[in-house]
Amino acid sequence: MTVSATPGKRHLVIVESPTKASKIASYLGPGYIVESSRGHVRDLPQGAADVPAKYKGEKWARTGVDVDHDFEPLYVVSADKKATLRSLKEKLKDADELLLATDGDREGEAIAWHLLQELKPKVPAKRMVFHEITPQAIKDAVAHTRDLDTDLVDAQETRRILDRLYGYEVSPVLWKKVMPRLSAGRVQSVATRLIVDRERERMAFVPASYWDLVATLESDPAAIPRHFPARVVTLGAHKLAQGRDFSSRGKLKSGLLALDEPLAERVARGLRVAAYKVTSVEAKPYTRRPYAPFRTTTLQQEAGRKLGFSAQRTMSVAQDLYEGGWITYMRTDSVTLSTQAVEAARNQVRDLFGPEFLPAAPRVYTSKVKNAQEAHEAIRPAGEVFATPRASGLTGDQRKLYELIWMRTVASQMKDAEGQSVTAQISARWADPVTVKDQPVAEAGLVATGRTITFPGFLKAYVEGHDDPDAEDDDAQAKLPKLAAGMALTPAAVRAEGHETRPPARYTEPSLVAKLEELEIGRPSTYASIIRTITARDYVFKRGSALVPTWLAFTVTRLLEEQFPKLVDYKFTATMEEDLDEIAKGDARRLEVLNQFYFGSPATGEGLHQLVTALGDIDARKLSSFTLPGEDGLTVRVGKYGTYIEDAAGRRANVPDELPPDELTPDHAKSLLDAGGSSERLLGTAPDTGYAVVAKDGRYGPYVAEVLPEDAAKKTKARSGSLFKSMDLDTVTLDQALKLLNLPRVVGEDEDGQTITTQNGRFGPYIKKGTDSRPLASEEAIFSTTLAQAKAIFAVPKVRGRTPPTALRELGADPVSGGQVVVRAGRFGPYVTDGLHNATLRKGDAPETITLDRAAELLAEKRAKPPTAPRSGRARVTRAPAKTTARVVKAKKK
Repeated sequence: MTVSATPGKRHLVIVESPTKASKIASYLGPGYIVESSRGHVRDLPQGAADVPAKYKGEKWARTGVDVDHDFEPLYVVSADKKATLRSLKEKLKDADELLLATDGDREGEAIAWHLLQELKPKVPAKRMVFHEITPQAIKDAVAHTRDLDTDLVDAQETRRILDRLYGYEVSPVLWKKVMPRLSAGRVQSVATRLIVDRERERMAFVPASYWDLVATLESDPAAIPRHFPARVVTLGAHKLAQGRDFSSRGKLKSGLLALDEPLAERVARGLRVAAYKVTSVEAKPYTRRPYAPFRTTTLQQEAGRKLGFSAQRTMSVAQDLYEGGWITYMRTDSVTLSTQAVEAARNQVRDLFGPEFLPAAPRVYTSKVKNAQEAHEAIRPAGEVFATPRASGLTGDQRKLYELIWMRTVASQMKDAEGQSVTAQISARWADPVTVKDQPVAEAGLVATGRTITFPGFLKAYVEGHDDPDAEDDDAQAKLPKLAAGMALTPAAVRAEGHETRPPARYTEPSLVAKLEELEIGRPSTYASIIRTITARDYVFKRGSALVPTWLAFTVTRLLEEQFPKLVDYKFTATMEEDLDEIAKGDARRLEVLNQFYFGSPATGEGLHQLVTALGDIDARKLSSFTLPGEDGLTVRVGKYGTYIEDAAGRRANVPDELPPDELTPDHAKSLLDAGGSSERLLGTAPDTGYAVVAKDGRYGPYVAEVLPEDAAKKTKARSGSLFKSMDLDTVTLDQALKLLNLPRVVGEDEDGQTITTQNGRFGPYIKKGTDSRPLASEEAIFSTTLAQAKAIFAVPKVRGRTPPTALRELGADPVSGGQVVVRAGRFGPYVTDGLHNATLRKGDAPETITLDRAAELLAEKRAKPPTAPRSGRARVTRAPAKTTARVVKAKKK
């Protein structure tokens, strides 16, 4: 089915991506031209080079937002989008109508507005909105176009300005007081704080030990099951403690008894010879309703739990499925299904599982998310008839994620699961009493629980995963034999089990997404990029699936909490999100929100501007120092070149990058100092400067350096040099150190008068003449190469091109591209490649152990990252017009 245009009329349809354009073009007949904008066509300036000369003198030009004139943004067209715009303008010349078919969310609405501002169409321009790419959906979208929703545009522009002001005002504080190239963000800093707060809880956690007792009992040798477990819950008049009864500081709630090993073993001996009797049995029916269809966050969580996908990988694959016409739009907080989707799901329930699994009436779901856009649909298979995963022909990641979405959607229209839960109370008595708190005890109370599923309902199609590894799945069963009050039981075995309370689990990507949504921080569509950012900035690394904060994250979070407490407050950030939602609904004004955020108000307190300008002195060393508990004077410091531990005597040792903060105990710190820490070793004095020369260990290995006196001139720079591989920190001499400090070494001049030098670089020793450099065979050659040898080296023509990086391992086919994934050793470290994309290994990834799944995740993140606009190209600038005339198409009355 194709959509035909009015005879003689030409319609230009613009979408964001080429893939989407190709798919939609196949559904539109003659008279429709479908083109792609390739994402945003313009944005705030990315750097000083993007700011036009006429604005460079303005104090606000750095941010691209004129805060003194209604926060007017300065938009520039990046160099890589100029050709795209030229092409679109040419196509528009021959068109009778412009249809802006960008996504139906705030970001898509903003792209449509920016296109209008740049294209300046002289023909009618309308919004064409759809939530799935199917023939019928496209036909309906063409037939029901609408005007631009300026409230959505305002909400997106406000978010962009807020994020720009936050990042550009706060990040420079981090550069000055922590280290360069760091970033702060309205949501990313709060997400980092969440992860740091959880690590702080783990570091403050005090474990507690306790024991419990489990009896394996038998009711009747012919019973099914013959044996079943029962746990001791009372001992005489004392209720036994479980792990949940201890505080995070290891303190037990009052009125409870915590067994230690000796007492537990004495009670176990009594239980092995005790007489057991059932005192009561309670059976209750239970039902469980199906889970709602997926929205963005629940899809990210379940893909993480079941498929091991990162949030970024999930969204990248979902984007491909959407643009390929397989699923509905993947950025949504709605759980609503259209009438046709409900019918399609119910038909598949009937066909695949039988009429007994189909409820009499369709199920209706309502989102519990505040400000959910119910006009959108949940994430579901596209079309009026859902393709089964097998029939789809999809492969790899796309097949896995589509099957997850398909099963969840079908299960949402199935009957409830039904079952029965049984709780049996059991008494045990023995002859030889045990002393408990100075009282003789010879009886115990036990509890046995069971659960059976009498009708699986939706569980036959889909069972939701858990973030807690100890949680039971919804389809788990534990059967008990038929029990009745007064029934005698026989002990088959009794065991005492020791336990230790555990600190709160670190966040994983799924649980962090759930927490951000619970706190109403950020938007579901941004969570994947937030997690990518905090890992790329070395604030967080992964250990397995857990998100672990670095000491750098501790430092940055401490600075923000002390200097900008409001900006990393969970409630404040959630309120900002609510304000943006109000703007999107037309219930709040953008200018009021921006003024309160930046300039403050009596009701909201100080704004960002006051917070930044009123900063007092910040002690950078104190900020980045963390004292370990104990009397040993151990301090963790975050330095320019990494994290290290220092003791009271001045000994230092590097802290391994992969060591989580909660594992850096005083004992571990001492072992690091004993193994690799040493004070600076004084070698002597440099005769040419008079400065002391020391040998020491650093983040990048051992080196020698000059030590400047306190009265040295401010701009004086101390010389330093890395030790050769043949040198040892404990034996290096002053003569050797002076040679290293005086690099590069001048070999002489060639016939043209050009100076030839030898030196050591990050890729090894080399010899240089002007801009021409050649590798040397060894580090020793730096000092031994003669002028004649140097001339001979440069006389040989230079080989152009680089030798392909060495392949370390082959992992298999990439599930998205199908290319062979290979681990290679590159100039800047190991990386993985599928032949189309390269992705550097992250902290915690090792070439020897990285799996295909992890490599595919890194490559998926690389594919999803938008390309950076070339800095060398000229940027076209557009100053946003005043708000009274900024919108070309008026918003539809609500």
